[in-house]
Amino acid sequence: MARWLVSSFNLSALLQFKYQFNQLIEFVCNCRLPGDYGFDPLGLGKDPAFLKWYREAELIHGRWAMAAVVGIFVGQAWSGIPWFEAGAAPGAVAPFSFGTLLGTQLLLMGWVESKRWVDFFNPDSQAVEWATPWSRTAENFANATGEQGYPGGKFFDPLGFAGTLSDGVYVADAEKLERLKVAEIKHARLAMLAMLIFYFEAGQGKTPLAALGL
Repeated sequence: MARWLVSSFNLSALLQFKYQFNQLIEFVCNCRLPGDYGFDPLGLGKDPAFLKWYREAELIHGRWAMAAVVGIFVGQAWSGIPWFEAGAAPGAVAPFSFGTLLGTQLLLMGWVESKRWVDFFNPDSQAVEWATPWSRTAENFANATGEQGYPGGKFFDPLGFAGTLSDGVYVADAEKLERLKVAEIKHARLAMLAMLIFYFEAGQGKTPLAALGL
């Protein structure tokens, strides 16, 4: 009797594990987002609408983080000034005043971010003449790949990493684009993690180059 109970329990546990494993495999195989491996301990991706916004936010923050990491290393290597002290260095904002820089930043970034916000909820709405201050280049803002967050085209992919130019017309390469999307999100996540480490180091008065002994 005891042996039968143990065997039944093991069979039940095995079937339950098999079911959960199959569910995981099905989820991973059906995932449509680059870099999605089913790891979501907080359940942030349960709602498809929120998931779409979270991916957009991750992508944008990741791109800024990648640019920031390169800027921090190059900036300090060039000037010798720690990145968290660069703004206070003499002549750091010359020949413009802080107010001029702030106003310009708010104006330009506000314009770009407002267009991105509108395009997120209404795709391709910004690739028209009235949505751009220069109508002749309106077509450059069109989404050449059909993928949200990956506009491509002559303006956003001038080197043709994810497509080719044929008679002046940008043609997206779906296979290249898929590989680059995965590579980008992986590098973006590493850059965001690096920035978090940089913040902790800055709190101790250290810089990335100093931490590396350079």
